[in-house]
Amino acid sequence: MKVYGIPNCNTVKKARTWLEEHGQDYEFHDYKKQGVPEALMKKLLKTYGHETLINRNGPTWRKLPDDVKASVVDAASALPVMQANSSAIKRPIVEHDGRYLFGFKEADYEEFFSK
Repeated sequence: MKVYGIPNCNTVKKARTWLEEHGQDYEFHDYKKQGVPEALMKKLLKTYGHETLINRNGPTWRKLPDDVKASVVDAASALPVMQANSSAIKRPIVEHDGRYLFGFKEADYEEFFSK
């Protein structure tokens, strides 16, 4: 299992704590140190769409210039913004057995890992 995110993000911290408390081993991919994996983001954008992957509620998104925010209308326009602003990606992204989970809600994690 792989978890993608930023270590100092509160949502990522909650998710990692939940995983550890439930005995789930994982590898952590730090966007700040390891970069945004382009191939994975392209795959996720194609499968789930930019609305799932862009974190429009976070401070990074709110601080982006209005023209940049307005330019994100599809997967192709979202990718460069995500690569330049990794904090604008919804996080964490959990990759497990070919399935993906975005963000952290305890009920979603319980359901995801019960399958």
